[in-house]
Amino acid sequence: MKLLALFLLIATPLYAADQPQYPAHWWTPVSKVGAPSWEILPQEAKPPEVILSKRHELGLLSNFAATPFVFHGKKYASLEGFWQSMLYPESADDPRAKFPGLQWKYTRDQVAQMVAFDAKTAGDLAFENMKKMKIDWVSFEGKHFDYWTPKKGEHYRLIVEATWEKVKQNPKVKEVLLATRGLKLRPDHHQEPGAPPAWHYFDILTEIRDQLTH
Repeated sequence: MKLLALFLLIATPLYAADQPQYPAHWWTPVSKVGAPSWEILPQEAKPPEVILSKRHELGLLSNFAATPFVFHGKKYASLEGFWQSMLYPESADDPRAKFPGLQWKYTRDQVAQMVAFDAKTAGDLAFENMKKMKIDWVSFEGKHFDYWTPKKGEHYRLIVEATWEKVKQNPKVKEVLLATRGLKLRPDHHQEPGAPPAWHYFDILTEIRDQLTH
C-alpha cells in the first residue's frame, strides 16, 4: 500500500498539487489494465487541462450523465437521450417510419428517456437505418437538418440550447462546471477524425462556463 501511495504521489501531475482550488482526484492516475479502448484516462491531461472523466464528479458534464431536463416542454433523461432521439421517426408520416424494410427497435419517446450507453446503442441502431436510407439528416419538431456537418448549423444550435438547459436545471452540474474555471476541458473518449462541432461537448461547456462566469 505504501508503494502504491508513493506511485500515485509521483504520478499525479504537479500542477494538480500546485492548484489547491481543484480536487486532486481529478488527475489521480488510473490503471490502463482493463480500461476500455475508447477512454482517455485522467492522467493523460497536460497542464492546464482536465479530462471530463466519468470516474468522478466531472462525469456529470458528460452527455451520458443522468441529468434530466425539460426542453421545449418535453422531459429528457439525459443529453444523450435528447441527441439520439433526433435520429428516430417523429410520427407515422415521417419518411424514416415509412421506408420499406427498416426496423426501429425503439420509439423516439423511449430513446428520450435513456441515458449513457443505452441511449448511445439506440442511436447506433438508428444510424444504421439512416445509412440504409442514404440520408444524413435528423429532425426536431418536424424540421429536418444536416447531422454530420462541419457547420454550426441547426443541429449544433439545438445541442447548445439543450446543454444550457441541462446546466441551468441541474444545480450540481452548474457547480461542477464552474469549479473547472481556469482549466481547459478535454473529452474522456477518443472522437472520430473531423467530428462536427456539435460533438465537441467540451468546447460547448467551455463557452457556457465562460458566459456564466462573466
